[in-house]
Amino acid sequence: MNGIHDLGGLHGFGPVLAEEDEPVFHHDWERRIFPLFAALFAGGHFNVDEFRHSIERMDPIHYLESSYYEHWLHAFETLLLEKGVISAAELQGRAAPTPAPQPVQVLTADLVETVILGGASARAKHEVSGRFKVGDSVRAKNLNPTTHIRLPRYARGKVGVIEIAHGAFATPDSMAHGLGEQPQHVYTVRFSAEELWGTATPDSVCIDLWDNYLEAA
Repeated sequence: MNGIHDLGGLHGFGPVLAEEDEPVFHHDWERRIFPLFAALFAGGHFNVDEFRHSIERMDPIHYLESSYYEHWLHAFETLLLEKGVISAAELQGRAAPTPAPQPVQVLTADLVETVILGGASARAKHEVSGRFKVGDSVRAKNLNPTTHIRLPRYARGKVGVIEIAHGAFATPDSMAHGLGEQPQHVYTVRFSAEELWGTATPDSVCIDLWDNYLEAA
């Protein structure tokens, strides 16, 4: 979807300032938020595309005024409320937590490293045919859905060349909305900086794009 989260290529936000000796977490509450993602993901409460889309749906002002881990917290609250895992009263501390209606997968200590470092592969269980091959010239379609999409706005309508054909993977556009994997091929597409920005710096940008985002150039 087109939203404030898709900041690539936009002007007017000032320079990106690198913090010298930046700590892993700036506040203790951030340290506590980080493991919640792995625990809730392992518990089957959401997939990564649902998580991303919940952040995309944030109010633009709230998005810009909040920090990285505040975005995570917003996503946890939004998805758990929408899925009926918790109630508004529980979230606000006005009611005691209710037991889960059925057993939930719990993230145990021996699984933490696997989940955090490896995640869950989105590679399709069965191969599907792709429309393009390495070396093909392709154009990123000018798609502007109100739903989730992994095609950045700055690349839409631009022409690039396929560098790598990765095979079939689950489609985030469908996964974000509970519509299943609907697998299709994913390609690494190289776009020149001149094509994207009208400048020669940097030399080029590579973006992983799904089959239905592309058309022959």
